[in-house]
Amino acid sequence: MVLKLHTLLKAVRRSLLLFSLLFLSLAVPLLAQPLAERVKEHRLSNGLKVLLVERHQAPIVALQIMFKAGGVNEHTGITGAAHMFEHMLFKGTKTLGTRDYARERLVLEKIDRLAEAIQQERRKGKAADPAKLRQLTKALEEAQAEARRYLVPDEIGKIYAQNGAVGFNAFTSKDYTQYVVNLPANRIELWMAIESDRLRNPVLREFYSERDVVLEERRRSYEVRPIGRLFEHFMATAFQAHPYRLPTIGWKSDIENLSKKVVEKFFRTYYIPNNAVIAIVGDIDPPGLLPKLERYFGSIPAGPPPPPVLTREPEQQGERRIEVLFDANPQLLIGYHKPAIWEEDDYVFDVISDLLSSGRTARLYRELVQKRGIAQFVSTFTVPGARYPNLFTIRAAPRQPHTVEELEAAIYTEIDRLKKEAVTPRELQKVLNRLDAQLLRSLDSNSGLARQLLYYEATAGTWRYLLTLREKIAQVTPDDILRVARTYLVKQNRTVAILHRGE
Repeated sequence: MVLKLHTLLKAVRRSLLLFSLLFLSLAVPLLAQPLAERVKEHRLSNGLKVLLVERHQAPIVALQIMFKAGGVNEHTGITGAAHMFEHMLFKGTKTLGTRDYARERLVLEKIDRLAEAIQQERRKGKAADPAKLRQLTKALEEAQAEARRYLVPDEIGKIYAQNGAVGFNAFTSKDYTQYVVNLPANRIELWMAIESDRLRNPVLREFYSERDVVLEERRRSYEVRPIGRLFEHFMATAFQAHPYRLPTIGWKSDIENLSKKVVEKFFRTYYIPNNAVIAIVGDIDPPGLLPKLERYFGSIPAGPPPPPVLTREPEQQGERRIEVLFDANPQLLIGYHKPAIWEEDDYVFDVISDLLSSGRTARLYRELVQKRGIAQFVSTFTVPGARYPNLFTIRAAPRQPHTVEELEAAIYTEIDRLKKEAVTPRELQKVLNRLDAQLLRSLDSNSGLARQLLYYEATAGTWRYLLTLREKIAQVTPDDILRVARTYLVKQNRTVAILHRGE
C-alpha cells in the first residue's frame, strides 16, 4: 500500500538531517564498466520505462522524468500548451499547494466559468458588451483573490529544498518535456510520492494569472530580444508544413486564448506512463527500488498511444530569404534542412558543426573573427529539435564597419570549401577527439548521464544510441563530409534571415 503523502512528508521532516550537497561535476570513470552493463532497464506494468544506473561515489541521486511531448505535438490555435502545462505542474496537487482543496475546488470551478464567459464575450469582437466585460472581469478578480486564501505558494519546491534538493526545474522543448531534481539518496521515496502525485492529481490552480506570466516570458524572450524575434521569423520561414515552424512558447494570440480545457486535454493525451521515461542515476540499489517504483507510479493508468506527427516538410525548391527590422545591431541566421537524429548523415553534421565553429581553432572563428575581423561571433547548431528532420544553422553578427551581407558571403566561401577540399586527416582527428571528449564529459555527473539517457530515448528512440554514438562519429571520413556538404549545404536548401536596424 502506497504511504499517504502527508504521512510520508511528516516522517521525512522528523528524520531529516541537515547537510549540503556538492553538485559539481563528479569525475566518475564511466568506462570502467561498459555502459550497456550499467544501465538497468525496466518497464512498469503500465508501460512506463525506467532506466537505473548505480554510482556510489556520493550519497546523492539525479531523478528525472521525460515525456515525449513538446511543441511538435501542437497545432495553430493551441501553441504553447505543452509549455503552459509545464508551468502548471509546479502549482501543486489535491494534496500539495492547498490549505483546503474541497473548498478551493469550488472557487476554481467558479473562476473557470467566469474566464470562459469573458472569452465568449471577447470573441464577439466589435459586438462585445463593454459593460458586461467589466462586470465579468471584476467578478473574476474577486474569485481569484478568494482562491488565493487557500493557496500554499510553491509548496513542492519548498519541500524539496527542505530535503536537500538541488536543481529542481523543468524544460519544454519541441521534442520533449523534462522534470529534474537532485536529492540525497535517502530521499528517493519522497520524490516518488511527490512526482506520482503530480502526475495523478495535478491541479491547474492560478491558470489565468500564470497565463499572463507566460505572456510576459514571451515578451522578454521573443518580442524585445533581437535574436528572439529573428529566430521566430526564421523558423516560420524555413518550415512551411511541419509543426517545427511553431514557437514552443506559443504565438501571442494563442497564449491569450489558451483555455484550461485545452491544456488539460494535452495532459491527458501525452502525460501517460507509456509515453514517459524515468532515469535515476546515483547511489541506488536497483532491485530495491523497482517494487517502490511500481507502487507509486505503476498504478497510474496507461492511455492510448498519442497521435503521431504525420506531417512531413516538403523538399525545399529554392532559397528563402526574410528581413526583420528591429532597433538593434545586424545579425544573421542561415539554415539548411538536414536529416533527423536517427539517420546516418546526422553523425556527419556533428563533425561538420565542430569543424566549423567549436573553439578558437575552428574554421569560421579562425577565418572570420580572428583573421579577417569581419564577425563579432559565429556559431553553428541544430534547431529546433532532433526527432524529425531539422536545420543545420549558422548564426553570426558582423563587426563594424563590415556589413551583414559581407559576412554572409564570407560564410558561403567557407561552406564551399567544405564541398571542394577534403578535410585533412589531422584536422579531422582533432575534431573526432574533441567530440569524444565532449561526450564523455557530458556523462561525468549523475544529472548529465540521466539527461543523456532520456534525451536519446526520446529523440533517437532508444538510450542505446549512446552505445554506438562514439563509434559512428569515429567512422566519419573526409569523403563523408564532402558528400554531405554537397548534398545538403546548397542554395536551394537554404533559408536566410537577416536582422537589420529599422528606419
